[in-house]
Amino acid sequence: MSYSHKTKEFKFILHRAEETNATALIVANKELLFQNQQKEARAAELAIANEELIFQNLEKEKRAAELVIANIELAFQNQEKEKRAAELVIANIELAFQNHEKEDRAAELLIANKELIYQNEEKENRAAELIIANNELIFQNEEKENRAAELIVANIELAFQNEEKENRAAELAIANIELAFQNHEKEDRAAELLIANNELVFQNEEKEKRAVELNLAYRELKKADEYLKEYVKGLEEMMYMTSHDVRRPVANIIGLTNIINDFINSPAQLKKPIKYLKQSAVELDLFLNELTAFIGNLEKKGKSQ
Repeated sequence: MSYSHKTKEFKFILHRAEETNATALIVANKELLFQNQQKEARAAELAIANEELIFQNLEKEKRAAELVIANIELAFQNQEKEKRAAELVIANIELAFQNHEKEDRAAELLIANKELIYQNEEKENRAAELIIANNELIFQNEEKENRAAELIVANIELAFQNEEKENRAAELAIANIELAFQNHEKEDRAAELLIANNELVFQNEEKEKRAVELNLAYRELKKADEYLKEYVKGLEEMMYMTSHDVRRPVANIIGLTNIINDFINSPAQLKKPIKYLKQSAVELDLFLNELTAFIGNLEKKGKSQ
């Protein structure tokens, strides 16, 4: 095999190695670009999650404001209820007073009737005093009529009071119905607020889970980025080592083979080129061992990360 043919073969091998290294570098750059795109996508998801949290906080504030308004309205209704209860107590007191007056008038009427019976008995016994008794009877009849008129007035007043009592009772019934409706509305609002709070708690938990997942993904992406940088740096060092440390012993071997070819018929003169050839082979072997160890360390770093 001629020297030019060997040179061409070596150049072809070197060109294939450079193409392999360039292909590996292109693949690494594509992988780095993909990881950066994934990182941007995760950042966009985090921004959307933050916007959703702001919206939920605004909804929570609105629900709290509605609850404050409902509490104010309930306090006002309770005050109205207390006022109606106070009015009802006053009406009951007034009704009791009127009933007491009615009883007093009935007692007076009973006494008057007893007195009339006594006077009739006295009229029979005092026949001699008929004129005086008649006059007295006329007087007593007049008193009786006055008492009867007073009793009619008392009955009318009692009927009026009973009607007022019924009106107050009707108002109290309406107030109780209204209060029951308001309490029902209050319970509905409380149930809605409880549902909203449960939903907000669930959304906050989901947000925390998404934040943890995003943080883990970011850490993994950061580790992958660091490993890729180390890997690219290692490839650059390996390319440098290949282009410098390998070229020198290979060039020496090629030159020595040419020298050996020239002195193929003189064994004495071949000792020194063979010595140099062995030394170049040993250097090439040491470099290959170093290159193997370097690639192994690079793989270990990638697995540990």
